[in-house]
Amino acid sequence: MRFGLFIPQGWRLDLVGIEPRDHWRVMSDLATHVDGGDVWDSLWVYDHFHTVPVPTDEATHEAWSLMAAFAATTSRVKLGQMCTAMSYRNPAYLAKVAATTDVISGGRVQMGIGGGWYEHEWRAYGYGFPSAGVRLARLDEGVQIMRDAWRDGVVTFDGKHYQTDGAIVAPRPLQQGGIPLWIAGGGEKVTLRIAAKYAQYTNFTPEPEGFEHKSQVLADHCRDVGTEFGAIVRSVNINAVVAATENEVKDRLAAVRSRISGLTGEAAADAMLNSMSTPQAGSGTPEQLVEALQKLQGLGCEYVICYFPEAAYDRSGIEMFEREVIPSLA
Repeated sequence: MRFGLFIPQGWRLDLVGIEPRDHWRVMSDLATHVDGGDVWDSLWVYDHFHTVPVPTDEATHEAWSLMAAFAATTSRVKLGQMCTAMSYRNPAYLAKVAATTDVISGGRVQMGIGGGWYEHEWRAYGYGFPSAGVRLARLDEGVQIMRDAWRDGVVTFDGKHYQTDGAIVAPRPLQQGGIPLWIAGGGEKVTLRIAAKYAQYTNFTPEPEGFEHKSQVLADHCRDVGTEFGAIVRSVNINAVVAATENEVKDRLAAVRSRISGLTGEAAADAMLNSMSTPQAGSGTPEQLVEALQKLQGLGCEYVICYFPEAAYDRSGIEMFEREVIPSLA
């Protein structure tokens, strides 16, 4: 089992109280920590413009700008987004951005890609909010454009939603075969079929029954489209709040709630914290997290991406996870 770590970028109100001029220092320092040693395989950011669980005036730093910055300031760790929204950028342009970033990084970029869902930011940025069917059709076409551009260095495509006519993507990525595609989302009829056709990685719920079900759906699609199910790495995201005792875990969760509730309101803060307050979701003692992750490992999960809501303020939970959870699973 391999592990990635989300860098706080503001989207989940995880830079509150830190001056904007200090945000890059906080993010860069943590990226340097992740890049050191061999504990973490990857670092990640989210591709969003407005905060959750509600839009606020708090900063949310842009994903691909951060990708380029981390490419230039780290040397080992892989670099991903969970996940880029296909409709936010023209796919030929996105292929160019990602290829350039891959060259800067020395061949370490991952392409997390999905249909996009956060309606508020879609409309605020002038993208409208097309139906799920349209968003996923764009995902399918866009992934084909990126794959062909990275493979051939030039792409011509005549789709319903996207067209290119000899778009040159040079330089190509350094990675042989192009940048690995993480196609995220659990939509069973469309998203997982797109993943079966094109993905090297998928990303599912950490809830064991849901993970097992989505895995079976993906396997069925792979059989239908003629791809190898076993070649696709299945991953999960967890919200990690880690402490030596259950009472300490509760105290840490309460501190997260206190930090955001003035911005989100009590109900939204409670809903956000409830979604991350169990070992299955990622919060608990090291022993509880090892047990939960071993169960997922037994179901075929090979990759875990950890979001630590305290990361910008306190790394002790990260360090405990490094010492007492990862060695039992890696």
